[in-house]
Amino acid sequence: MFVKKLRTEVYNQLFLVTEMSYSKTILIVDDKPIIAKMLMMNLKDYKCIYHSNPVKCIKWLQENGMPDLIITDLRMPTMSGRKFVVFLKESDKYRNIPVIVLSSEDNAEEKRELFELGVLEYVVKPFNPHDVRSRVQNVLGF
Repeated sequence: MFVKKLRTEVYNQLFLVTEMSYSKTILIVDDKPIIAKMLMMNLKDYKCIYHSNPVKCIKWLQENGMPDLIITDLRMPTMSGRKFVVFLKESDKYRNIPVIVLSSEDNAEEKRELFELGVLEYVVKPFNPHDVRSRVQNVLGF
């Protein structure tokens, strides 16, 4: 009986530590699962939720609440990342969610427009995952 109780207490403590380690939630939106997997491996201190397109992401937002950060690709088939950013920034509910954009193009005009919309970071693919982690930490304040 004592051993069982001790195991339960240890399990509960481990569970609590695991829950506490996910103090921030990051929503990743990219049509390429390999990109999301690479990001999630480098952002394992955060709770990462992945969606393959902005339409699914919007549904998740409406049903589940607010992430602390959104990382989105720009070039996606269902809805462009730019349209997704416009949706977020025009919404009273979602406009304050920080956004980091991933793009395969290093386009100065596009960057300027996205920064004017409220995007905080613009990362060009291919990217160094550690660089993205640093940017995430800067945006989230640690």
